[in-house]
Amino acid sequence: MDQQMARTFAERWIALWNARDLEGVLALFADHVVFSSPTAARLIHGSDGVVRGKEALRAYWADALSRNPELHFDLIGVYAGIKTLVINFRHQTGVHANEVLIFDGPLIVEGHATHFTA
Repeated sequence: MDQQMARTFAERWIALWNARDLEGVLALFADHVVFSSPTAARLIHGSDGVVRGKEALRAYWADALSRNPELHFDLIGVYAGIKTLVINFRHQTGVHANEVLIFDGPLIVEGHATHFTA
């Protein structure tokens, strides 16, 4: 993934979240996606923070959106790797976070949410 493709993807990802377009976000992910998140560890009992499959991800994020009516992300940085993209952003609360996304072709097959800790 070149830097321009990475930037374009990250801007689209941010716009979809800010529009609360869950189906648009999910369209970026493969059906067999594996996603990990410290928030999922807190909210999904017994998950150890790992969400498996697009349907489980839909349920997790739908719940998260319902809990966060003010959700808004501001893009800070974009880092491109080989089949990997890191999106650095700030939540509406001011907390910084990263999404580490691993691709197989055009779809994300693995994702990892990371949160800044002081």
